[in-house]
Amino acid sequence: MPIPVIDFSKLNGEERATTMAQIANGCEEWGFFQLVNHGIPVDLLEKVKKLSSECYKIEREEGFFKNSTPVKRLKELVDMKNGDKLENIDWEDVFLISDDYEWPQKTPGFRESMMEYRYELKKLAEKLMEVMDENLGIPKGYIKKALNGGNNEKAFFGTKVSHYPACPHPEMVTGLRAHTDAGGIILLFQDDEVDGLEILKDGKWIDVQPIANSIVINTGDQIEVVSNGRYKSVWHRVNAKSNGTRRSIASFYNPSYNATIAPALELVEKENQTVNQLGYPKFVFGDYMSIYNEQKYLPKEPRFKAVRAV
Repeated sequence: MPIPVIDFSKLNGEERATTMAQIANGCEEWGFFQLVNHGIPVDLLEKVKKLSSECYKIEREEGFFKNSTPVKRLKELVDMKNGDKLENIDWEDVFLISDDYEWPQKTPGFRESMMEYRYELKKLAEKLMEVMDENLGIPKGYIKKALNGGNNEKAFFGTKVSHYPACPHPEMVTGLRAHTDAGGIILLFQDDEVDGLEILKDGKWIDVQPIANSIVINTGDQIEVVSNGRYKSVWHRVNAKSNGTRRSIASFYNPSYNATIAPALELVEKENQTVNQLGYPKFVFGDYMSIYNEQKYLPKEPRFKAVRAV
């Protein structure tokens, strides 16, 4: 059962209504969907793909296999020969980039191309938010304003560049442990050759099928709250693989730490105050993140109950 694949270019044509319905279904029934013909130039995506792989090879791979904790702990476990699996650790090489972070220095062209890519991706995220506004029946710009904590541009837009190296014992370690994402909208440029990403759907783990130059979209915990539970954040994980290094570039349009997050008033009124039954409080995103950082791999519902209401 493949996750939905949506042609985003049809949003502005005769098939707009159908495309809007497909996106609504992706948000409501899946929490994950893939966009093709999304407007990001293919040559830019190919450049990002190439430079990310070069960056890993030049600046990251040797250190991962020589010095990283996952490699050391896996070797120790293999030597013990007790059949156990590594817990509380991911088989992942990862670094974050944003306007305020230090960027890799040794890969020519990496910063320039990634800045262009992030600019295009942020525009795509904001288009998607407007589609979500319309589908939810809330004012245009509502979600963007909520994540920015008002009208000013204060939302955090970060990018997580991950590689999951070929693993000699993939049955003994997880690429990335199962979790939901804390923030707003997540846009993933995943590997189109090495699979491994799965989502939990109706109690079963389903592959997110690799499609060249697609962008995988998923909704985070804050979109679940703003939508009053219409759009659910979904559990997902990455399996370790032995057949190659998996590339994963995930960008997050997350609220400002000072943003106050709550279900949209229009949805609460429309659904006759069901917010109290669903249990979404009004809270400051920074307070939620303090809890999330300690409970990322645990069930999400207690996080909503534990965060201090305002």
